[in-house]
Amino acid sequence: MVDIARWLRVACAALLVATVTAACDTKAQFAPSLPVAAGFRVDDGVLKLWTGTPCDGVIRLTLIFDSGTQQSTEQVWTAPKPGVELERMDLLSTPGGSSDGPLQVQKPLPADYDWTKADSLNFAVDGPKAFGARVDVPRVLSESAEHPSGSYLFGERGWMDASDVRRENKKSFLTVCTPDPG
Repeated sequence: MVDIARWLRVACAALLVATVTAACDTKAQFAPSLPVAAGFRVDDGVLKLWTGTPCDGVIRLTLIFDSGTQQSTEQVWTAPKPGVELERMDLLSTPGGSSDGPLQVQKPLPADYDWTKADSLNFAVDGPKAFGARVDVPRVLSESAEHPSGSYLFGERGWMDASDVRRENKKSFLTVCTPDPG
């Protein structure tokens, strides 16, 4: 009788492990079918955003520098409902202040924070159905001057201009406000 009870426990444990293993998927349940990116560049010390395609009804924009580290800090912009259209915006100037745009700063970066020393920037927009994006700050800073003013760094996709974005959006990547076709 003891052997049967032990065998049942082992069989149940094996079944549980097999079920959990089979149910695991390496892709997040709500992850988009293609990589997502937003464009960034720096001109004359100003960090510029290009979403790649218009985002309608934006009520909040968040930049998080060095997310998940002790140096992590954020700046948040908001707009009253029904929100604003956002496609291009001057975000930050180099020693820290904000630039003008369709949204108002709700939570500024700390006065002594130098965003140019950050390693990464996470970008999120709220209001429309949208995805977040991440970019390498040192790469934006070091490569912007090498590219025409109409080209922006779209994360891992590289530097893209309007024709590149039109051609590749929904094929090899998604802009942050493009609905997922997959």
